[in-house]
Amino acid sequence: MIYLLDANTYIEAKNTYYHMDFCPAYWSWLDQQFASGIAGSIDMIGRELKDGNDELAEWAKARNGQFIANDDEATQTAFVQIIEYVMSQSFNPANRDNFLAKADPWLIANAMSTGAVVVTHESTVSDTTKKVKVPNICKQFGVKCINTFEFLRLTKAKFGLI
Repeated sequence: MIYLLDANTYIEAKNTYYHMDFCPAYWSWLDQQFASGIAGSIDMIGRELKDGNDELAEWAKARNGQFIANDDEATQTAFVQIIEYVMSQSFNPANRDNFLAKADPWLIANAMSTGAVVVTHESTVSDTTKKVKVPNICKQFGVKCINTFEFLRLTKAKFGLI
């Protein structure tokens, strides 16, 4: 995979600008990106999406192959590095614990171990923030991190009217 998508990219797209009922081209395009090995996500993100009770959950359930395993040795080693870093910082404890309990550190760890780019809607915040943010952790570990719109531009996505 070249691009690994965070759960918030799917959720934001479904809830706003690429809702499944009026922009099916986006979701078909994602399927094409996954099929060609350009984009995907990790199993833990897939599980987060499948836990929902909406059309996105159904969509994710039908696409198990798009959510790759994240329990390989290299990813686990990178995950430990992320945990050690996050625990050594003065992040807000509740925010820190929530971050570590979810898929985000695994997503970053998988990107670290494979050289993939993380696609997220989280914004970079100042280095002095007390919140654990995906872009900040990516920056700390040299992982490239972009948003959905940069992802679309870099992959030269084009959507036409039906």
